Amino acid sequence: MSMNKTFGSMLIIAGTTIGAGMLALPLASAGLGFTTATLIMFSIWLLMTYTALLMLEVHQHADPSATLNSLAHQLLGRKGQLLASFAVVFLMYSLCAAYIAGGGDQLNEKLNYWAGLSISPQSSAVLFTVIIATIVGVGTHSVDLVNRVLFTLKVVALVVMLGLLVPNVEGGHLVDMPVEKGLVISALPVIFTSFGFHGSIPSIVRYIGLDMKSLRKVMIFGSSLPLIIYIFWQVASQGVMSQSELMANNSLGTFIGALSEILHNPMVSQSVSVFADLALATSFLGVSLGLFDFIADSFGKGQSKSARLQTALITFVPPLCFALFYPQGFIMALGFAAIALVILAVFLPVAMVTAQRKQRGQEDDAYRVAGGKPALLLAASAGVLIISSQLLQMAGLLPAVG
Repeated sequence: MSMNKTFGSMLIIAGTTIGAGMLALPLASAGLGFTTATLIMFSIWLLMTYTALLMLEVHQHADPSATLNSLAHQLLGRKGQLLASFAVVFLMYSLCAAYIAGGGDQLNEKLNYWAGLSISPQSSAVLFTVIIATIVGVGTHSVDLVNRVLFTLKVVALVVMLGLLVPNVEGGHLVDMPVEKGLVISALPVIFTSFGFHGSIPSIVRYIGLDMKSLRKVMIFGSSLPLIIYIFWQVASQGVMSQSELMANNSLGTFIGALSEILHNPMVSQSVSVFADLALATSFLGVSLGLFDFIADSFGKGQSKSARLQTALITFVPPLCFALFYPQGFIMALGFAAIALVILAVFLPVAMVTAQRKQRGQEDDAYRVAGGKPALLLAASAGVLIISSQLLQMAGLLPAVG
């Protein structure tokens, strides 16, 4: 059973990571050229996998049901707990609101197209939220099962998409150099947010238990799968279009339209559309599962049916209201997503591990991530660089990408 849970958990991590944002990666890295973009992706993957392993080092000395809220309180005190809670709630609510808005639109289109049903955008957003909330409310096991089906379909759509694009790849396009040096730093926040899955780690620990060997496998393989898929997608998209053609597309719609046109094949946009729908659903499942468990822990909610229903309401009603009544708000919030993710996925793991190592010293039987202080400092410096890049873009001092 544990092997089965381990495999399912890898797919939850990969499914949370590979969101619809993946489709925008070629646009975000258009000015970088393939080699530079791949090097940045690899570095960010390394950073995120490293900090995920740091999270496991922290989890091993806590209760299996602990979330970031209780871990931060235990190791960083009240102020650390407040910072952790703010980062999680801000990031996950704004992501959920974005998923509800996008998923509601996609569901509306599908109902209209397949079933001839014409319902209001508001109703489809509510319906989409209720479906996801039901799956998450039942528990991690149901998220695992549904995610496996969706992930398998997503891989099929991806294979079709790549199968159509790869024969048209021109090697010359893949050796282009960055157009301007500033773009390398500009692309960091976009690529960084494409590797975010840390909010789901406590849910995975609770699901598998404190089996460090299995958990390490889940983090390493679960985060490697998106890296491999992203690189294939970059080869296919950056190889089919030249750098200048890619940079001329300022939105995802025009980019996919241009791909279909170049290949004279409407199946390209259909497979991309199916992939985007499924990517959004698996990402929403993973993010809302992490938020659900975080809220259950923060409010001391138990596992009874009525307690899980209350947790589901606190998890899903605020982002639904945001998406319905104040869409500009969450679009603005998503602009700060990279900053909240750096706090959640880089600074907190580094700070908590540092505090824990001071408290516990060198325990022989404990799991300890290699690298010591230099690696921790390097991870923190990378976090500072990503935040600086995001702030410089907001101030208009760096070109914005993606």
